Amino acid sequence: MVFPKKELYGDDIPSSHITPRSAFLNEKSTRRNFLSSAGVLAAGAAAGLTPGTAFADDKLQTIPGKYQATDEQTPFSKATTYNNFYEYGTDKSDPAHNAWRLKTRPWPIKISGLVKKPQTINIDDLAHYRPLESRVYRHRCVEAWSMVIPWAGYSLSKLLNVVEPTREAKYVAFETLLDPTRMPGQKSDVLQWPYVEGLRLDEAMHPLAIMATGLYGKALPPQDGAPIRLVVPWKYGFKGIKSIVKIKLVDSQPPTTWNQAASNEYGFYANVNPQVDHPRWSQATEQRIGDSGRRPTLMFNGYADQVAHLYEGMDLRANF
Repeated sequence: MVFPKKELYGDDIPSSHITPRSAFLNEKSTRRNFLSSAGVLAAGAAAGLTPGTAFADDKLQTIPGKYQATDEQTPFSKATTYNNFYEYGTDKSDPAHNAWRLKTRPWPIKISGLVKKPQTINIDDLAHYRPLESRVYRHRCVEAWSMVIPWAGYSLSKLLNVVEPTREAKYVAFETLLDPTRMPGQKSDVLQWPYVEGLRLDEAMHPLAIMATGLYGKALPPQDGAPIRLVVPWKYGFKGIKSIVKIKLVDSQPPTTWNQAASNEYGFYANVNPQVDHPRWSQATEQRIGDSGRRPTLMFNGYADQVAHLYEGMDLRANF
């Protein structure tokens, strides 16, 4: 689109040089669709992302949440290019390069099982849960690295209260989108697909557990779990299931992907416990991405004061 120079016409632009509204809207729509399909948005250059990287730049309106870690935040460029999301590949850089295939509209989320009001909610119908809270959480990966990320979301309990779990409900099961076309990693047999996870109901109802739709004040990039994911900051990162399409309330412990893949390495609870080593490495220390050196791993990732009571009487070495 070419605009006439103001110095030629001043404020009196001839009608012959004015682009028709219909043409403008069509070009605007075409450009937006092109950028979306290519995974290219203006914030990429500012964030230092590499060509081909997928990300989102929709600004979110948030209010400060109650829980705010005071640690220095991980740079945006690290949090959006160093990811575990096997649906897009097993290398840490694969999700950022391959997730542009994901289309997040429409995005229905089916909530069923032991609830009084089962329903299917479209991602855009979640607007009435706003304003979103901005919560800075420590994020600990079982591979002994960590980040500090400002998530935008709302307590999972708000969503569960809408469907009203019955007395028989004891656990919450989650399921990721199954679509090998948009998620090429699902064509491999590295894991069983679709990705599934679960929480005990009281864990899911804890105010620290959130459904996140953004980070750093922007909509979730595909590689970080767009359009909606689970964040449970006192647990290892593999519990934070991404791109959720199904939530089901059940009466018994549901299967979880990494526990199915290697039950001796990945337990159902996955609470951060530096006293229990992974069979192949120590969990006593961690590497904060973007920092040099290592630091001691904190029990429950530093959230013991908030969540330790959930596990009173449990052997946290057996229930890892």
